[in-house]
Amino acid sequence: MVTPFDGAGALDADGAAKLSRWLAAHGSDALVVGGTTGEGPVLSDAELADLCRSVCEAVTVPVLAATGTNDTRHSVERTRTADDAGVDGIMVVTPYYNRPSQAGLAAHFEVVAGATELPILLYDIPVRTGRKIVHETMLHLAREVPNIVGVKDAAGDVASSARLAAEAPAGFEIYSGDDALTLALLAVGAVGVVSVAANWAPAEMGEMIAAFAKGDVRAARAANAGLIESYEFESSETCPNPLPAKAACRALGLPAGQCRLPLGVAPPALDERAAQVLERLGAPSGGTGDRSAGGALA
Repeated sequence: MVTPFDGAGALDADGAAKLSRWLAAHGSDALVVGGTTGEGPVLSDAELADLCRSVCEAVTVPVLAATGTNDTRHSVERTRTADDAGVDGIMVVTPYYNRPSQAGLAAHFEVVAGATELPILLYDIPVRTGRKIVHETMLHLAREVPNIVGVKDAAGDVASSARLAAEAPAGFEIYSGDDALTLALLAVGAVGVVSVAANWAPAEMGEMIAAFAKGDVRAARAANAGLIESYEFESSETCPNPLPAKAACRALGLPAGQCRLPLGVAPPALDERAAQVLERLGAPSGGTGDRSAGGALA
């Protein structure tokens, strides 16, 4: 979920609680705080702790904290901070910029996982980090580290995801990390999505996943088709994620505020575009954020 900030750019912990309650009430099976969409890299450790506490106190669905950085020691510190704040799980991104070897990646994840007894969801997004967790490394971590229980898969390689689903040990789960590929990944063994568009369309995402899980592929395809505009809206070169997600939350009357630098303030046209996307989804833009619930989203 996005991280709400107030008009001065400070963490809006009360707004985060309100937003998390709305998301949980409208179809989200769990929430991830402090991730890419939550502007995790610009949150201090103290802010991450406050965010975790606020959301954990506000909802009954599981809450995961994204604690990974490109510094293993700092990742350990943030993991312990989030653990102490009461989260139910941890998401750890591949170290970015450093471009470590696969041996370095494995050692990084093993050390971070060793800092907590909470379940760990790996986050594989080579377009942002410069390194992919290759198949053999992923299998090693899945087999040898008991609390590494899944991956947010944003590698964009459905064939590799299918192979992982076929060879990973029982209980290791794949979650789509790319909204537009969620239906394709469900078809090869994924169980859900860690979603950007679910900040404004959690019910619709949940309906697609629930339809596929019931074997109603036609309904899943129809639901996915209705979300394509949201997929296209959620990030661009001029307005990268999470600028559009925050604009959509503002259009729904939900707490969001603007992004911190280096993303900065959204251009006014983005809020207009958000209202158009929501209108075509059937959402009352500019209102109280009241929308019909339904569907399951992980």
